[in-house]
Amino acid sequence: MNSLLKVSCPITIQFYDVDPMNVVWHGHYPRFFEEARGHLCTLLDYNYIQMKESGFAWPIVDMRIKYVRPLFLYQKIRVEAHLVEYKNRLKIEYFIYDQTSGELLTKAHTTQVAVDSETFEMQFESPEIFINKVEGTINK
Repeated sequence: MNSLLKVSCPITIQFYDVDPMNVVWHGHYPRFFEEARGHLCTLLDYNYIQMKESGFAWPIVDMRIKYVRPLFLYQKIRVEAHLVEYKNRLKIEYFIYDQTSGELLTKAHTTQVAVDSETFEMQFESPEIFINKVEGTINK
C-alpha cells in the first residue's frame, strides 16, 4: 500500500447492521467504507456537493472486500480509508480494525472514475480541480 492520505473514523456496530446471529450482514460493509470515504473527501475539500458543482460524478466501478473476521453487534471498530491513486482514477483502500484489540477485521478497496455530468463520458484522467485538491492537501 502506498498511502498518500489517510483518515480514520470510529463506528459502533448497531442492531440494524446485524443478522439474527448478531453478525454484520456482508452487504452493510460498503456503508462503513462510504462513511470513511466521506471523511476523506472532506479532508480534500472536495465533498459530493463540490463534485457535482465541478461537473463530475464519481461512480464506483470496482469494489473488492476481504472479510477477515466477523463484526458483531455493539463492537467498536475503526475504519481507515487510504487514498492510493488519484491522477487517472480514485482508488481508496479500506481497513477495518477492532478498536480495542487493534485486530485487522476487513480489507477492501474501491475504484471510482470521473464521469462528465453533462455528457456521461468517462474521463481517462481525473479532472484538474480534483488533482489540485489532492496535491494541495498532500503538500500541506
